[in-house]
Amino acid sequence: MEKPPIVCLCGSTKFYEKFQEYNFKFTLRGQIVLSIGADTKSDDSHFANLSPEEFNSVKQDLDELHKRKIDLCDY
Repeated sequence: MEKPPIVCLCGSTKFYEKFQEYNFKFTLRGQIVLSIGADTKSDDSHFANLSPEEFNSVKQDLDELHKRKIDLCDY
């Protein structure tokens, strides 16, 4: 099998449902999809107990991680 293309879905997490929709579509086309791993706006159960400083640090780390996902992608 030839290496499948790698796509990174980027954009505002307010369109999270669209991210899921296109993740599914591209996956069914045989593409590797890199996308949002955590939604800091809606994943309250994971972030609610963090102080504002901790939350900002985690968000900054997640933003940097997403940039590295972009680096890995074909488009």
